[in-house]
Amino acid sequence: MDSYNFKVIARIKNDFDEKFGVPRQSGILRKMRSTIVFEPEFRNADVLRGLDGFSHLWLLWIFSKNVRDTWSPTVRPPRLGGNKRLGVFATRSSFRPNPIAMSCVKIEEIHLDGNNGPEIVVSGADLMSETPIVDIKPYLPYADCIEGAAGGFAGSIPEGALQVECAPEELKKLPADKRETLIEILKQDPRPHYQNDPSRIYGFSFGGSEVHFQVDGDILTVTSID
Repeated sequence: MDSYNFKVIARIKNDFDEKFGVPRQSGILRKMRSTIVFEPEFRNADVLRGLDGFSHLWLLWIFSKNVRDTWSPTVRPPRLGGNKRLGVFATRSSFRPNPIAMSCVKIEEIHLDGNNGPEIVVSGADLMSETPIVDIKPYLPYADCIEGAAGGFAGSIPEGALQVECAPEELKKLPADKRETLIEILKQDPRPHYQNDPSRIYGFSFGGSEVHFQVDGDILTVTSID
């Protein structure tokens, strides 16, 4: 079997230190900012020459927390509650023969100078902080936006955003620029689809803090931010 080695060209930096809470697809959290920091070999402003004419990027990256030697021809998509098996190539599951992922992100800023320059600030990323990126390609509207394309079992954005309740004194424990993003994350219900225990307290790391919450019906209550 042929095999190929890829170089890590960059890593992403953001407020997601663990998988729990990361958006399930790119473009959902449009206000959250992430920074693409290039590895030393690729810290050359010329690699981004001409990029300022584009609005969006494709990121090709590695599911670095799901690398394994085995694979299965079928997986259980969270979108279907984890109860139905589909072919691995009919899903975007992270459990794949090759742990490669892709995300479409919006370019917010391009910094050509600085200690780690060049850097790209993007929004809408669904990558955990420090995720290795193996390629970056510009988004081409005429080729990448297919009118009338079918989306199968994931053809629309999931409905039923939760109502988030958080005491003001808890929310103030986060920097002001992270509060709105946290609320948007919680509205999307970061729990696994197959878990629905109103007495269970969930927790995840975000922006250097630990966020804990419970969900009862359509109401998500933040119990603490530490």
